[in-house]
Amino acid sequence: MTKALGLMSGGLDSTLAAMVLMRQGIEVTGISFVTPFFGADKARKTAAAIGHPLIIADISIIHLEMLKQPQYGYGRHMNPCIDCHAMMFRLAGEKMQEGGFDFLFSGEVLGQRPMSQNATALKAVAKHSGFPERILRPLSARLLPPTVMEENGLVDRRQLLNIQGRSRKRQQALAGEWGLQELPAVAGGCLLTERGFSNQLRDLLSHHGDADVSDVELLKIGRQFRLNPTTKLVVGRNKEDNQALEAFLTESRRLLRCRNFSGPLGVLCGDAEQTTLERAAAIVASYGQGKDEPLVEVLCFAQEGDSSLTVPPMRREESIRMLLR
Repeated sequence: MTKALGLMSGGLDSTLAAMVLMRQGIEVTGISFVTPFFGADKARKTAAAIGHPLIIADISIIHLEMLKQPQYGYGRHMNPCIDCHAMMFRLAGEKMQEGGFDFLFSGEVLGQRPMSQNATALKAVAKHSGFPERILRPLSARLLPPTVMEENGLVDRRQLLNIQGRSRKRQQALAGEWGLQELPAVAGGCLLTERGFSNQLRDLLSHHGDADVSDVELLKIGRQFRLNPTTKLVVGRNKEDNQALEAFLTESRRLLRCRNFSGPLGVLCGDAEQTTLERAAAIVASYGQGKDEPLVEVLCFAQEGDSSLTVPPMRREESIRMLLR
């Protein structure tokens, strides 16, 4: 039996691509990659819905290194889609060889995304992946040159599709026709396509070129303040944020919390000079219940020892100037 390994985001297109192949008797396995910017939850759900195995692989470290200097650059925001897709195909190709699969596939649609899914970009992804002869795009295959898999009879080209463009109407119609009880989301939900997150990530990488996965994960929590070129402050928005921030105490980070007033937890990253500590403490105090007090005591927790500072809460208009949005 022909065996195919597919890149599965859990979105509508990748789900339908798997179904196109399954409907002609091909044994399909999905692979879903995990990074700080996207996860595998949707892929798990759709794999269970249509009945195929799913491999999940965390590629956070190597993905972040690629993101810092993508060969093909970024899209509208910080999304290096061509490099990202090529990397995923390369890693999936290694799994293909290990697991005895015949070829790779994805839910990419010709012309759906003008920069990353035009004919030139699809060729670049395939070439850059290292497996250009083993990649099939079932949803647009009949608009693309025949692959070796089709020529050798592993895949019936007549049963592949000729979808192109940005509209999802045809995919939605097929989902209904093929009995998908719950229509999968249209997109995979990558944070790198979001403007606000991309702005914060761009700030992080421009000031801290050696940022690691933990630094990126911290971007996803609370309010982000740039205090100076070497220092950031993250302030929780709610109880859930505060609980999550507690895990980010490291040698290069400190935790800040008001002593006598309820309020948020702050994580200070980088420079620990006294003036910087006082500025960070003043911001934390300004978001707590003591924001209208003349002075507030703020506790500072660090691996080398704890301390406290007494500061006037910062005026909101002043702190907003440092807020990353």
